[in-house]
Amino acid sequence: MTKVLVTGSAGFIGYHLSQILLKEGFAVIGFDGMTDYYDVRLKERRHQMLLQNERFSCITGLIEDFDILREYCLREKPDVIVHLAAQAGVRYSIENPRAYIDANVIGTFNVMECARELKVDHLLMASTSSVYGANTHMPYNEQHKADSQMTLYAATKKANEAMGHSYAHLWNLPTTMFRFFTVYGPWGRPDMALFKFTKGILAGDPIDVYNHGEMYRDFTYVGDLVRGIKLLIDSPPQRPEAADDIPEWDSLSAVAPYRVVNIGNSDKVKLLDFVDAIEAECGVPAKRNFMDMQMGDVPATWADATLLKELTGYQPQTDIREGVKKFVAWYRDYYQV
Repeated sequence: MTKVLVTGSAGFIGYHLSQILLKEGFAVIGFDGMTDYYDVRLKERRHQMLLQNERFSCITGLIEDFDILREYCLREKPDVIVHLAAQAGVRYSIENPRAYIDANVIGTFNVMECARELKVDHLLMASTSSVYGANTHMPYNEQHKADSQMTLYAATKKANEAMGHSYAHLWNLPTTMFRFFTVYGPWGRPDMALFKFTKGILAGDPIDVYNHGEMYRDFTYVGDLVRGIKLLIDSPPQRPEAADDIPEWDSLSAVAPYRVVNIGNSDKVKLLDFVDAIEAECGVPAKRNFMDMQMGDVPATWADATLLKELTGYQPQTDIREGVKKFVAWYRDYYQV
């Protein structure tokens, strides 16, 4: 039985990934800091549900604390590590940048050190579409330059990619970085747009619509995202014998068992259409407070998910209205509104 360490297992994506891995017969060991960036009760509830499966176990600890992380890893000896734990939130990185250096840079270094010592079969680490930054060439392809990050959050994730490549090269550590595009769905974070919009619309409060609604996002349903991650677990990169062996569509490094993979819906949705979908599900019109673009934001994201499909045969495809419907149903049930 393959044992997978999931860091950030009580988080939005970590919970859903752990759930799908357990359903497919994996043993999952969770590691989560239970920080109070948002309502800890949501995190506790996610872990409570996962603990109903005997193949799930977990510990509370910060990835910045190397001794605790290493002790847990050496005791449990995972075959695979999926590193999702991070200080999340693009906008919060403007307010509290040090939290991002501590968690996303130092914490990720600690995870890589554990992976190196354990010689895991595959290290998978979360990156973000935000690394594409000011790049306006769309859809975003993994081989596009990504050197113009617009927030410290994005910069720390790009740093993680560089760190991951160096470890893959030095220690022959199979490493996959996956770049998320705007993820949404049940059990989502309260700081995310879908959560805030749904909460505001149902309460009759105004919702802030940035850039006057002239924004586009490649919304990716969380169930699609974690299915992609699960399939990538079974597709560890291998160091090529020669650069000529790498297909044109592959981001595989010429000098390391390392690649970067987009996980997105390959479709861009206008923000106003997203709000329309939430309104339709809530059955209540939104009070739209149109605002200028926020500092650090980008007007559009759009994924080229060809590589994911070539590697796994899979491409996310949940329709935005179907995904929003599932979230609103969860929100109404969880908050009894």
